[in-house]
Amino acid sequence: MEKFFCKKEACQSSKDSQEIILTSKRSRVEEFKIEDLPSDPGIRQPINSYDANVQESVRRYYLQKGPCQPQLENFPQTEIGKKARRFNKNWFNEFKGWLEYSKEKDAAFCLYCYIFPQRGCEPTFITRGFRNWKDKTVLEKHVGTHTTPHNISRKLCEALMNQKQGIQIAFARQEEQQSIDYRARLCASIDCVRFLLRQGLSFRGHDESKESMNRGNFMELMNFLVSHNDDIKAVALQNAPRNCQLISPKIQKEIVSAIATETTKHIVREIGEDCFAVLVDESRDISTKEQMSVVLRYVKSSGKIMERLLGFVHVADTTALSLKSGIESLFMQYGLSISKLRGQGYDGASNMKGEFRGLKALILSENSCAFYVHCFAHQLQLVLVAVAEGNSDIAELFTLISTVLNVVGGSCKRRDSLRALEVDRVARELGCGELESGQGLNQPLELKRAGDTRWGSHYLTVLNFIRMFSSIVDVLEIVVVDGADGNQRGMASAMLQVVLKFKFAFVIHLMKNILSKTNELSQALQKKDQDIVNAMHFVKLSKLLLLNMRNNEVEWESFIAEVSMFCSKHDIEVPIMNEKFVQPGRSRRNAREITNLHFFRIEIYNAVLDWMLNELNDRFNEVNTELLLCVACLDPKDQFAAYDKQKIIHLAELYPYDFTPIELQLLEGQLDIYICDMRSASLDIFSEVKGISGLLQKIVELKKQDHYQLVFRLLKLVCLLPVATASVERTFSAMKIIKNRLRNRMGDEWMNDCLMTYIEKDVADTITTEEIISRFQSMCQRKFAC
Repeated sequence: MEKFFCKKEACQSSKDSQEIILTSKRSRVEEFKIEDLPSDPGIRQPINSYDANVQESVRRYYLQKGPCQPQLENFPQTEIGKKARRFNKNWFNEFKGWLEYSKEKDAAFCLYCYIFPQRGCEPTFITRGFRNWKDKTVLEKHVGTHTTPHNISRKLCEALMNQKQGIQIAFARQEEQQSIDYRARLCASIDCVRFLLRQGLSFRGHDESKESMNRGNFMELMNFLVSHNDDIKAVALQNAPRNCQLISPKIQKEIVSAIATETTKHIVREIGEDCFAVLVDESRDISTKEQMSVVLRYVKSSGKIMERLLGFVHVADTTALSLKSGIESLFMQYGLSISKLRGQGYDGASNMKGEFRGLKALILSENSCAFYVHCFAHQLQLVLVAVAEGNSDIAELFTLISTVLNVVGGSCKRRDSLRALEVDRVARELGCGELESGQGLNQPLELKRAGDTRWGSHYLTVLNFIRMFSSIVDVLEIVVVDGADGNQRGMASAMLQVVLKFKFAFVIHLMKNILSKTNELSQALQKKDQDIVNAMHFVKLSKLLLLNMRNNEVEWESFIAEVSMFCSKHDIEVPIMNEKFVQPGRSRRNAREITNLHFFRIEIYNAVLDWMLNELNDRFNEVNTELLLCVACLDPKDQFAAYDKQKIIHLAELYPYDFTPIELQLLEGQLDIYICDMRSASLDIFSEVKGISGLLQKIVELKKQDHYQLVFRLLKLVCLLPVATASVERTFSAMKIIKNRLRNRMGDEWMNDCLMTYIEKDVADTITTEEIISRFQSMCQRKFAC
């Protein structure tokens, strides 16, 4: 009997094995991520190797993305016969839509045959790859007549993407009103999504059921829209089919993805075939995942310099190899190439600027024209940090300020007392006429803390401390009397003795004056459209201002008068400068024989300024490099006074990928005509032009870019040199808004899509609803069509 009937245990084990197989299949489908699909055709898996439930998604993804056509400057050469031959990039235009190239295998493939392989399809264009570069006729034969396997595959691809040919759409077209209602619901959802993205608000709520009082921003906004628009009310929410309300979290994410994709493609189209620079930095998000932000710097057709976010990439570690791999994957995704890089901008970390293994060196090994410039704003902050840490008087000042802020702002009660005292002070000074009244003036001030990584924070810390000095002293006096314990009272008393000394007032005003001059430089360096020549000019100007402050007697007298006025206002004793200086804590017998003037003028005032100037010269050594010295010759300032023909030609020689030897000879003659034309122009034309970026826009405005094509190309390359990574820092600030403590479980793709539309909202606003709907409809098969 066992021969014909299996035992119950055996049957049960068979059922268990089948359940295990089904479970493993489901898990494979669940683990599948569309964004992990490789772009390079040489490393793709066959379509049939994917699970049947995801094959259509894979086909749609590759068709929607288009053929992989990397725009390399020089394709690898292969010995064929007696000649070295290589892939011809002009074939991309000739065999548009299906021809692909693999960098991994150095071979050509067919996108249509890969997606829908037919019987009779040549394996050469699907698995092995075509490498016979001398015989283009093979590509033409592959296309052949309308009955070839290639054209059959093409028709199947077109039918897949053209849903209007499908049976479901044919039925839906019979009921035109159903399609109109669907479109109205979709437009309403898109409008709600766009509003939330622009404001950086969250979408989901704790409970999105009808009875919930916390349904989330998207549902609340949709309900508001329905209640105020009868046309939408008639087709949305309760009046919509339950399987097509277009309000589910999945639909929300797909709409956001469609907007983000169109925004990124608009930026990539704006770059076109031009060169660009890359700005990169990495930072942890709220869930302690390392995120790398990639920003592109390029020149628009109008001549304006732009810095746009390309995307965020989650990196497993911050080594140079990992960062470079992340950049390459992002470039491959959007059809960009490292060969088009003409500039690199980083914050100066070792994994970025390392001479041998840093990201800079790895990219320079592939592209010698991707010149690296250390972030100017970051260097300026390093100067301030070095002075604050290296000079004992300045280090003591910031340590004392930090301690005072800890005591004064240590509790809500003291902060409230500080605010109340500030209100009384402002009202009193307004009544005495010491302060002017007006819109935007006399706003409430807050205690600021200096941070080594926050640009401009030192200046705001010192400035607010001086403005709130009397209120801070009053709070310290309150703590001395009403402190919770002896430690607090003793600490407050010791601080009062220090801050009410002339030396403290002298040092804090010295730092205020120094930082006020460098703060203008910091603000200028953080502008997106700042060019390298203007940045160099601001650095030199700051050095001159500090040097004048040190050597000019009038500056010293004005500074002493300012400190003395501050001391008299706050009842601080001002020492007589010609008297002997006595160091506190030392006996007069061992004191140095110096005057107060010598101590404050030489040992503090001059010493701090000398330190600052030395640090500026050491940090900003790029100004003296060969590249930037040549760049300065293009400056239009003072009727092109810095013009030097030989240096400009040498500058063009530094870009061998952009100027051929023949073009270098033509440039020499074109420069003579160019400088004669520019100098003979009316003074009013170039009087308000600032830097090379302004000159570039003026040339486009005068429509002279076609007359001086080589000069215009050189100016664009120079404008690509990055000045500061402020744009990257802004993306991290936005990341803290989008991915916050309450949204710390956001996935990388979801976060990237939200950030892309939030940061580049001016570009996202130009994306039409039609483009979003078209992208949304093509992402997967829908129940209805628009």
